Amino acid sequence: MAESNFVDYVKIICRSGKGGRGSMHMHRAKYAPNGGPDGGDGGRGGHVILRGNHNYWTLLHLRYDRHVFATHGGNGGKCGSTGANGEDRYIDVPCGTVVYNAETGEYICDVTEDGQEVMLLKGGRGGRGNMHFATATNQAPRYAQPGEPMQELTVIMELKLLADVGLVGFPNAGKSTLLSTLSSAKPKIAGYPFTTMEPSLGIVPYRNGQSFVMADIPGIIEGASEGKGLGLRFLRHIERNSLLLFMVPGDTDDIKKEYEILLGELRKFNPDMMDKQRVLAITKSDLLDEELQQMLSEDLPDDLPVVFISAVAQRGLTELKDKLWESLNNESNKLAAISHQESIVHRSKTPLALQSEMQAEGEDDDIEILDEDEYEIEDFDEEDWD
Repeated sequence: MAESNFVDYVKIICRSGKGGRGSMHMHRAKYAPNGGPDGGDGGRGGHVILRGNHNYWTLLHLRYDRHVFATHGGNGGKCGSTGANGEDRYIDVPCGTVVYNAETGEYICDVTEDGQEVMLLKGGRGGRGNMHFATATNQAPRYAQPGEPMQELTVIMELKLLADVGLVGFPNAGKSTLLSTLSSAKPKIAGYPFTTMEPSLGIVPYRNGQSFVMADIPGIIEGASEGKGLGLRFLRHIERNSLLLFMVPGDTDDIKKEYEILLGELRKFNPDMMDKQRVLAITKSDLLDEELQQMLSEDLPDDLPVVFISAVAQRGLTELKDKLWESLNNESNKLAAISHQESIVHRSKTPLALQSEMQAEGEDDDIEILDEDEYEIEDFDEEDWD
């Protein structure tokens, strides 16, 4: 079976670069036999940085590149020469990517905008050369600082598609047919359950050049919260949708019961999804006459907007788009979207800062130690790095 091109979950190992060591060098020249210390500083290690990129829509490119290592900083040299900085590594991810610490499950950051950058791991600072430690009482210091060590972190990245409207329904409810009719998306359509095996996005055109984004996910079945079917795995993709469009076929025995089952599965997955606005679309309405539609409407919740549609017969689609546009742009929905966006921006500005402590001399193979024949290593307080 061919592997799907849609990947929404990856686990990768990231490592920043360690700082270069400072130089312990004494200036010597025939015109300056006692020139004094002139050892330069080490360069900083490379950072690991996340960057939003709208050209990606899945995490497939990271499935085959699960080790992201920045380069180390260069060592300092004589005559005050500073070592080269390590090369930063950028991890391009699609907008809507959430990052967690794989070991603790702690939230790290959320990349929601194209070009947004988040520092995931900071490269180690370079050690200072002996030229910085010359004093009136110690004019020829024979020691320098080693560079700060690298940082390593295993992270889990989850993609949550960013869309305005999310389609929710049982298999064969007509979700893919509706998406293909309203937009240019080409999801797989067939007459058997679970035709949709991966989420799809489509841009739905509206009046005056306006549009909104619609997301289709695999069908949900009763018991999905207990591991049945496929839909629960992809429900994360409609967590950020402003509006949920529930779709129930008109030939269903009990439309209200089927709607309540879908609502119950969403509640078990994430109770916060109950706060989202909802619209109910009765699909395959070309099989129903007006009298039957009126009878069905009387049994449905009064506070829920209901639209009878048929994607195949092109019925009720304009009314559906009007209803969705009205719901997306009402005042309460705008306030909820703004509040949610502010929450995301605030959280993404404060990513998890994992700070490594300096290891004791000789205990960590990743820390370069200066040459014993030439230099001495001494421990320094944190303030010595400033």
